[in-house]
Amino acid sequence: MEFPDNLYYTKDHEWVLVEKNIATIGITDYAQSQLGDIVFVDLPLPEQTIKKDEPFGVVESVKSVSDCLAPVNGKILDINESLKENPALLNEDCYGDGWMIRVEMTDPDEIEELMDASAYEEFVKEESA
Repeated sequence: MEFPDNLYYTKDHEWVLVEKNIATIGITDYAQSQLGDIVFVDLPLPEQTIKKDEPFGVVESVKSVSDCLAPVNGKILDINESLKENPALLNEDCYGDGWMIRVEMTDPDEIEELMDASAYEEFVKEESA
């Protein structure tokens, strides 16, 4: 299982890549492995605002349907249109081509509330035990 050092993580298994005040958000390797084969992704429209800890999208797999919760507050700049045609990108490359949304953060300091890679790896180990 991968835990890239350059990302931040939530307890809901989303990852965040921060570049200045822009956050790219997706689901983690652990999340996609728990979901199984992903068959559908529902994402919001650009320009919509997201609120921290509230759903911004839905991931449907052969096993279940899961809400994706926003790790930060902000305005959606871009969504990954490729996921509409190929939701399996979340299984194949969750940290790369499988990104979900890009957000202009309202308060970049919210990132400080998220876990770094080592804390998230420990969290996953405890949750899996």
